Amino acid sequence: MNAEFDNNPGHMPPPDHLPPPGSPVLQARGLVKRYGRVTAIDGADFDLRSGEILAVIGDNGAGKSSLIKALSGAVVPDEGEILLDGKPVAFRSPMDARKAGIETVYQDLAVAPAMTIAENLFLGRELLRPGMLGTLLRCLDKPRMLAEATAHMQSLKIGIRSMKQAVETLSGGQRQGVAVARSAAFARHVVIMDEPTAALGVKEGNMVLELIRRVRDRGLPVILISHNMPHVFEIADRIHVHRMGKRAAVLNPRRISMNDAVAVMTGALAVEDIPPECHA
Repeated sequence: MNAEFDNNPGHMPPPDHLPPPGSPVLQARGLVKRYGRVTAIDGADFDLRSGEILAVIGDNGAGKSSLIKALSGAVVPDEGEILLDGKPVAFRSPMDARKAGIETVYQDLAVAPAMTIAENLFLGRELLRPGMLGTLLRCLDKPRMLAEATAHMQSLKIGIRSMKQAVETLSGGQRQGVAVARSAAFARHVVIMDEPTAALGVKEGNMVLELIRRVRDRGLPVILISHNMPHVFEIADRIHVHRMGKRAAVLNPRRISMNDAVAVMTGALAVEDIPPECHA
């Protein structure tokens, strides 16, 4: 890419220099969130390491959604702290988290169906024409956005016929690919994915899983929230089990069975009864 892009906040930046694989990137300690008499997060801890896909699983009402919202800035915790690269951060909104390099792909995708793929990738972060056309008239630099969007989609090996296609003409899996690509394009620290394969067929679900691997291989650790246990065990490096508002265990998917992981999630199997080699 041309060096002139580096000073433009709309340009797709590369990930920040991440620590060696296994080093902490995003952490939480003792998070608490109450809604009246209901405690959604009850002293929760969290650890995401560099170079990994961390799956977050939990039964309905376990508080995993509230945890993820706290990590992505959508919820402000009442107690506890969040650390990014070991430094405390305070997110008051999703925009704060985005500025810190944390991007989230929500289940509803939040794409604009009538707009093109290129326009969706830069939605809310449009590039302006250089000179007076951009500064005074606020004219968009559509050729540049098209070129950058094409390069980024190609780098993630997402097979789209044309960046000028309207998103509404795409399949469900392709739309999910656009949403994932947009987050990966601008994330510098972490990508959070909320049920990315929900409502997709087998073929499209597998396509999205492969895309998640490519995002990780690009250098970005991924938080994957999913109820699809086969997908979790296929792609996750570690599994964070959330139960009753807090972290119950972190499991090694290569050492524990799917049935036992579900049993831990539901409380049918006590954490202390898990063999040490099954912990991660």
